[in-house]
Amino acid sequence: MLTLQLIKEQTARVVAGLEKKHFTGAKEAIDNVLATDKKRRETQAALDNSLAEAKKLAAEIGALMKGGDREKAEAVKAQVATLKTEQANMQQALNEAEAELTRQLCQIPNIPYDEVPEGRCAEDNWVVKSNLKDCVEGQDTVGNWDANPTVETAKLPHWELAKKYDLIDFDLGVKITGAGFPVYRGLGARLQRALINFFLDEARASGYEEIMPPTVVNAASGYGTGQLPDKEGQMYHCEVDDLYLIPTAEVPVTNIYRDVILDEKQLPIKNCAYTQCFRREAGSYGKDVRGLNRLHEFSKIEIVRIDTPEHSAESHKEMLEHVEGLLRKLELPYRILRLCGGDQSFTSAICYDFEVYSEAQKRWLEVSSVSNFDTYQANRLKCRYRRTEDRKTALCHTLNGSALALPRIVAALLENNQTPEGIRIPKALVAYMGCEMIS
Repeated sequence: MLTLQLIKEQTARVVAGLEKKHFTGAKEAIDNVLATDKKRRETQAALDNSLAEAKKLAAEIGALMKGGDREKAEAVKAQVATLKTEQANMQQALNEAEAELTRQLCQIPNIPYDEVPEGRCAEDNWVVKSNLKDCVEGQDTVGNWDANPTVETAKLPHWELAKKYDLIDFDLGVKITGAGFPVYRGLGARLQRALINFFLDEARASGYEEIMPPTVVNAASGYGTGQLPDKEGQMYHCEVDDLYLIPTAEVPVTNIYRDVILDEKQLPIKNCAYTQCFRREAGSYGKDVRGLNRLHEFSKIEIVRIDTPEHSAESHKEMLEHVEGLLRKLELPYRILRLCGGDQSFTSAICYDFEVYSEAQKRWLEVSSVSNFDTYQANRLKCRYRRTEDRKTALCHTLNGSALALPRIVAALLENNQTPEGIRIPKALVAYMGCEMIS
């Protein structure tokens, strides 16, 4: 969440940032935070004064009793008793003000960086790079994009190819669990494993330490990375134990550093993790959810970084280059979008989406989001580092990205690589698959 210091010292910038994100009632929300904080500070000051007064009177009681003035001592005791009652009320008011302040701060999203484009929706996102054509920032928006590739042989959508080559059984998944839980079999299962191993090997080669985290987390972990209370409706909740199935490995991996003070020499920390991910995707329907386009359970490799404020932009750049390198090696047509303010997530300060083209579906499919959260998550996590120069502590920056999510990668690989002889396997995956063609 945003820090109180930032809100108080740069109020106009915060309000402008929230308005850039099209957060409704931005000024009112910030005014309410400042008013609640003022009330909290005034209550704390009054309580401190009362406690000091009570301490002073307690000392007087001892002196009066020692001097034999019992009547006056009893009167002072009555004053102290009154003060204690008032203090209990003030402490309750302080607790309520602090809880209300936290509640208000949790409902306010992160503010975007200056380089985030203006815009309300996905059509306003900037296409900043592609392997199809050179892009001009600000001119090549998604709404103006006109460089879709054409693959003559890409006629069947992936769900038909999956059935034709017996790779994925969507109906069996419905029988076992429900829609959005496909069963991979044979070469389809092998393709999943090949991609997982390829992505993990590439991450390790780039200096990421592999983590194998739990796929269920407690509420504190969901709160730390911003999934709670913002996205609880999209998470599967195990109510008896009050645990949540993870929507992404970002949640457990980033929470490794919750309530931790790191040394600056440890940064940047680079972690990667393969997990199953679970999302309710409430409200999703229509053609956008067919086949592998939008699942309730899927495989994903996540990369996470913890860094200093001074170096996090460089870390973000390196993460973008890493994801782009994966798509190049998979020989897929891709484009990179810088998301506009209105299309950014609740927690990100800047985000880039990677999309691959599905020729059979005639649409672009998001396969990765790479975000810098600035101190927003770290403030919730209480993730700090001790500076080498002065040994003072400061909030870290947290970053994460998909490298990569498998379902739409599989969809694009099947659709874009279909030939009369079968599905061609990209050279980078042949050693992992043990074959050059699915036929």
